[in-house]
Amino acid sequence: MIDRSTAAVDKSGVMRGLTSKNRVPLGSEIYNRILETLYDEAAALDERRFDDWVAMLDKDLVYTAPIRLTRTGPNRDRDVMRTMMHFDDTYESLLMRTGRLSKSAWAEDPPSRTRRYVTNVRVGETENADEYEVVSYLYLARSRGESPDYEKTTGERRDVWRFANGKYKLARREIILDQSTLSMSNLAVFL
Repeated sequence: MIDRSTAAVDKSGVMRGLTSKNRVPLGSEIYNRILETLYDEAAALDERRFDDWVAMLDKDLVYTAPIRLTRTGPNRDRDVMRTMMHFDDTYESLLMRTGRLSKSAWAEDPPSRTRRYVTNVRVGETENADEYEVVSYLYLARSRGESPDYEKTTGERRDVWRFANGKYKLARREIILDQSTLSMSNLAVFL
């Protein structure tokens, strides 16, 4: 069983929001290094350097993308279903997925060409030293084969990054996609 608790997650598994009390100032050394790490992560994934990406992951990683619902009425604010996931991965399962993508994943033959845009980055300190909650927006454009069309998706990523041994490592990521019905043919790429 995976321990899904971190300082930035409440007892139900939901990431807490950043507050003005715990915000890391824009332009500070910590903010800039985390931002640079997010850019390096996007480049590693876009360039299919999966070994470099895996090196950015902490061993106790929890990587999820819950299903999004469209609700009306009094429940409209509860539009994320955390009991059903597009993916619910650990460090070990991501090792298997990246290994398969590097060699012979049918869903990625030929490989997708992707471009990830990471924006609206907000960083907050957590109760644990050298651990930071990072919220960012992601725009992913993907083209496949000879098709002139792009598949696109957008969402919010709610991360926990840990600083250890001179590097930031991703310890938790929850991706809240903006679409409740995905327009992509598959999610064989990482968000």
